[in-house]
Amino acid sequence: FSARDVDLLARLVYAESRGEPYIGQVAVAATVLNRVKSPLYPNTIPEVIFQKVNGLYQYCTVQDGQIYLTPNETARRAVQDAIGGWDPTGGAIGFYNPAKTTNAWVRSRPITTIIGNHIFYK
Repeated sequence: FSARDVDLLARLVYAESRGEPYIGQVAVAATVLNRVKSPLYPNTIPEVIFQKVNGLYQYCTVQDGQIYLTPNETARRAVQDAIGGWDPTGGAIGFYNPAKTTNAWVRSRPITTIIGNHIFYK
């Protein structure tokens, strides 16, 4: 992955999970990498992060601009661990905070694990 890809992924990790435990930050990064590997999603980090479906971004932090916050060192380290192969999600392709989403589709997906405030799904 390019330095730009790694930085963008760290920005997403920071935006989506900065209040979560470290393993949860690695897990968020792993879900993006799992999407890149999946034939059901775009095959680059930027394309996954900025993907729209039915006119909506897949990550609310892209929609609200938090993706442009400067990531901290913890988010950067979490990305490196995920790139290095650590996937604490069991192959999940997404995550959600049940206190913050009412999306019936994500809530219907098979759960792989729960880490902190996030449910990870396939």
